[in-house]
Amino acid sequence: MINKIRPNMHDVLKQIPDGARIMTSGFGITGQAIELIEGLLDLGTRNLTIINNNAASSDRGLTRLLAEGRVSKMICSFPKTNNSNVFEDLYRQGKIELELVPQGNLACRIQAAGAGLGAIFTPTGYGTALAEGKETRQINGKNYVLEYPIEADFALICAHQADRWGNLTYRKTARNFGPIMAKAAKTTIVQVKQLCELGELDPESVITPGIFVQHVIKV
Repeated sequence: MINKIRPNMHDVLKQIPDGARIMTSGFGITGQAIELIEGLLDLGTRNLTIINNNAASSDRGLTRLLAEGRVSKMICSFPKTNNSNVFEDLYRQGKIELELVPQGNLACRIQAAGAGLGAIFTPTGYGTALAEGKETRQINGKNYVLEYPIEADFALICAHQADRWGNLTYRKTARNFGPIMAKAAKTTIVQVKQLCELGELDPESVITPGIFVQHVIKV
């Protein structure tokens, strides 16, 4: 019997080693897997590369992970927010590395990883510092930059509902990067608000099929 629901969050998170490359869902605090991220703090996991839309927001989740020095590199679109200076302070002190990726490119590169693509051409960033050293090409009279997929060892995402097969639904804008990150990571760990019996979820409402999910934890 397939059952991806796990009773103990820390037992699941123990499989994440120091130095892991982790995608975390969320647009700011919305849709962020706060409990899973803070679970890494409890376990002492460090030297992490984090892929997220924002470098930090509010005083929970990813902000705490950064503040306690557990992250060595951020790959994100918005390293600066109006309610947290944690990342900015670390960066100015030379304590963390940053790979800045325009938001559309971030989404497309994650999608490319999930789709198994080798690379994509995008017009975003052409002619800017973000395109320096990268292959460019003119296609149908437009200039493009070659970008490579962003993959991860683990994805920590937040969903609304799940069944024991790992089928997921999301609540409104909290969906954001969750579905594409689930496809792009080798192992996807999900925190949910509600567990459902098999057959209870409307198939039309399932956004992430269980084939992309390895562990489900109710928080």
